[in-house]
Amino acid sequence: MVALALAALPFLRVAPNRLVSGEAVSLVSLLEGFWWSLAVPGLALVGLCVSKNRRAGLWLTVASTVTLGFGLAALAASHASWVAQTGSALARTSLGSGFWLSSVLLILVAADALQRLRSGSSARMACVAGVGLLFFVLLASGWCDDLSIMKEYANRSDVLAREVARHLQIVATAVSLTLLVGLPLGWAAWRFARVGKALFPVLNIIQTIPSIALFGLLMAPLAWLAMAWPAGGRAGISGVGLVPGVIALMLYSLLPVVRATLTGLEQVPSSVVQAAHGLGLTKAQVFWQVDVPLALPVVLGGVRTATIQAMGLAAVTALIGAGGLGSIMFEGLFSSAQDLVLLGVLPIIALGVLADGLFKGLIRFSSPHGLGLGGQ
Repeated sequence: MVALALAALPFLRVAPNRLVSGEAVSLVSLLEGFWWSLAVPGLALVGLCVSKNRRAGLWLTVASTVTLGFGLAALAASHASWVAQTGSALARTSLGSGFWLSSVLLILVAADALQRLRSGSSARMACVAGVGLLFFVLLASGWCDDLSIMKEYANRSDVLAREVARHLQIVATAVSLTLLVGLPLGWAAWRFARVGKALFPVLNIIQTIPSIALFGLLMAPLAWLAMAWPAGGRAGISGVGLVPGVIALMLYSLLPVVRATLTGLEQVPSSVVQAAHGLGLTKAQVFWQVDVPLALPVVLGGVRTATIQAMGLAAVTALIGAGGLGSIMFEGLFSSAQDLVLLGVLPIIALGVLADGLFKGLIRFSSPHGLGLGGQ
């Protein structure tokens, strides 16, 4: 699949300026001299994929994917430098669909190999950190500066840092409010069956409302509230900006948190609860010392889903003036600048992956086995 993506799709696109899609450049046309050495990890990867996938072969698969990915990035950067030196000062070299698709496939192959190795989380994190460091060195060396996306970054580095912070602020505020509202609602649904029967249909309906439509529904009442309550307006409540964006994200995030809280509390073994009561614990003590610790991994799974969902949906809040990485993304869309769109999208993906890894670690640590209470 990697070879097909590289052969059938454009590896790069060279355009006279940032607003034109440009002409496609195939990978084969760039393979000259030293760059033919990229065929070595490519052929090795093909051979390893059809092998019996023993442990040594799986490690070689990981090494081959990293080597090939690093080599493709270096080749793209090298050609971009050549275009910058020989062409117009406005010329842009963009990464093509072949490069992006092959990169995604290589990541999936490497992740599958690491999964089959059944290596510990520390080993996988070490591999990810090593690969990240390798590509960081490639970027920090200036080798990739002539790629179009790096030129966009150079023009907006200060703005990008500010919008990343704003994006994180939107997500953190929305998730915090979700926990304040969702955890008690989940407990109420567990404690009183009628609450759950009335609550979940409402939360399911909210999930079906398109995000832009929900923003529109919130704008009028919030604008009216700001006019009727001047102190609230001065505090930031208005029909546009941060407040409606955060409220909408909170509403979307409630369902996974409430459902996970209910599921986590329901799956606590009744025998454990009865044993705790037999030891003389009160209902409150049983809840905090038995129910909550045993339900915590499931609850964190729901918070993980809500956080990753909010990380992506927060981009749409830029349409109502909330800011964040969505403002860069939509600026690129409105100006037909593909690399500017990617400059807004790629950090969102990276933040989502980091959040996912963080919550996986928290879930593993909070589980009975992670706490050293199981697996004896």
